[in-house]
Amino acid sequence: MPKVRVLVVDDSASVRQTMVDVLSADPAIEVMGVAADPFVAARRIAEDVPDVITLDVEMPRMDGITFLRKIMSQRPIPVVMCSSLTEAGSETLMQALEAGAVDVILKPRIAAADHLAEVGDRIRDVVKAAARARLNARPGARRATLKPLEPDAKLTADAVLPPPSGAAMARTTEMVVCIGASTGGTEALREVLQALPANAPGVVVVQHMPAGFTAAFAKRLNSVCEVEVKEARHGDPVLRGHVLIAPGDKHLLLERQGARYQVAIKDGPPVSRHRPSVDVLFRSAARAAGRNALGVIMTGMGDDGARGLLEMKEAGACTLAQDEATSVVFGMPREAIARGAALKVAPLEQIAGEIMQVDRRR
Repeated sequence: MPKVRVLVVDDSASVRQTMVDVLSADPAIEVMGVAADPFVAARRIAEDVPDVITLDVEMPRMDGITFLRKIMSQRPIPVVMCSSLTEAGSETLMQALEAGAVDVILKPRIAAADHLAEVGDRIRDVVKAAARARLNARPGARRATLKPLEPDAKLTADAVLPPPSGAAMARTTEMVVCIGASTGGTEALREVLQALPANAPGVVVVQHMPAGFTAAFAKRLNSVCEVEVKEARHGDPVLRGHVLIAPGDKHLLLERQGARYQVAIKDGPPVSRHRPSVDVLFRSAARAAGRNALGVIMTGMGDDGARGLLEMKEAGACTLAQDEATSVVFGMPREAIARGAALKVAPLEQIAGEIMQVDRRR
């Protein structure tokens, strides 16, 4: 397969070199060039179009958000925003995702080998996922053409909690909805959650995100949704009309307290190379809720959540996968469908309706 060709745009020479080192460690990635600002980047793109651009937010002469909008309006290319993710910057990065960025990565700290080892895999995975993003899943953009890569060997949910054993509690009057998403999921989740009414069943979400970003993401969703959305805290109850978003860099598990449910926030190794991991959430739902749960797997690269969704199905839960046409990256849903984990496949615009239909049937 051809290498993923990347243009790195950042005003810091040291960050540019660090990004080159991180990306070049993967033989499937080729850094085709670097640029110190959007004007230099525009000249490079005019000469040779990259598969992916990594783009800093704050730069001289033109900020990254403005440049992103120009790219998406003139010649759409998959763009990954790179930021230090300060509190103020998180809001800015939400604007970037709304403007068409495929994903967000944490800007690597210089001369911090331990940090680079931790974030390097995520940076490389996000860049490769961006290269295969279906930009036509966003209005007015074109479709990328690279074929999927096979996921590397990775830890399973066994690293955090054991497999389900025995039946979960019998059906109750309340249902809990568990949603997992990755690349392209921020905007997909916004569309689903905006379509849910204020009396929707309780929802728990794992979206692959770095630490420091999920609080702003939840706040932005809360401002546009009828349901209440917040970043989850350990012990939060799962309530009708409420949505809990897993905090970045922490696993989120569903637990049962009597006939009700709450969430647990835990450390642990990355599962399926992610923390939070969709597999961990789905396995915990299979153990704690069984047929009281609905599992939804959405756009994203790799196979995180596929095994867990199958465990939910085997425990009696309803399971749903987003279809290929509306997925920015049809990786996670494809794997779940291939394993027979999804009882139904639906386009993005129908997922909220499917959730409410299952709730009404109960």
